Amino acid sequence: MKHAVISGGAGGLGLALSAALRGRGWRVSLLDRDISAVREMPQQQVIACDLTDPAALAAACAQVTAGGAGVDLAIYNAGITQIGPFDTLSEAAHRRVFEVNYFAAVAMAGHLLEAVRQVGGTHLAISSVAGFTPLFHRTAYAASKHALEGFFKSLRSEEAAHDVRVQIAAPSFVATNIGRAERQPDGIARPGSATDGMDYMTPEAAARVILRGLDRAGPMIPVGRVARAAWWINRLSPATFQRLMERNMRDSGKPD
Repeated sequence: MKHAVISGGAGGLGLALSAALRGRGWRVSLLDRDISAVREMPQQQVIACDLTDPAALAAACAQVTAGGAGVDLAIYNAGITQIGPFDTLSEAAHRRVFEVNYFAAVAMAGHLLEAVRQVGGTHLAISSVAGFTPLFHRTAYAASKHALEGFFKSLRSEEAAHDVRVQIAAPSFVATNIGRAERQPDGIARPGSATDGMDYMTPEAAARVILRGLDRAGPMIPVGRVARAAWWINRLSPATFQRLMERNMRDSGKPD
């Protein structure tokens, strides 16, 4: 039975990916800080873990690879957003976004490196349109996702020698927490909670696109119509993309 490990597994997209993989007969291990609403089941292991705590992350990864178990698919899905202009962004909030979105993913990849190599598996980083384009009122978030993509694109070249694939999925707006922003005073909020996005996808629809891209083994998986359009427009004319993004984001209303 193939084995997948998903960080941020208790969120909407993590749960949708788990359900889709279990539907294919996979065993799934979910890692998240708050697992109170997620049930253990025969094909689903649930582990409470603050990914930004090095000792907790090391223990969780040791648990999912106990007994020399391989990892066919490691999905780096955990993330937070930060909404607001740069002139109000604190250094602490900026660093917090990087700790969750970038450094935790890198540390998890390090812990799972040998387990993925063992079975010739795949690292799948969940990035964002903001990982390859600019995004209004998201300087810290976009920077963290650009860093995430740079790391995994570089890792791809190193892991090819071990028959390991590295893929990146870039959703636009996935409605995982609409109405549950719970935005903190520093602008940090749950992913998928912003009200200034466009063309939102359900987590289930996003999971289907991601797994279809996984099957096709493409290095980059744009997820959704906005993501696909952004990918091509930004490649052809970054200036055109920036103008369109600024107009559309402003027209959709400033963040609450």
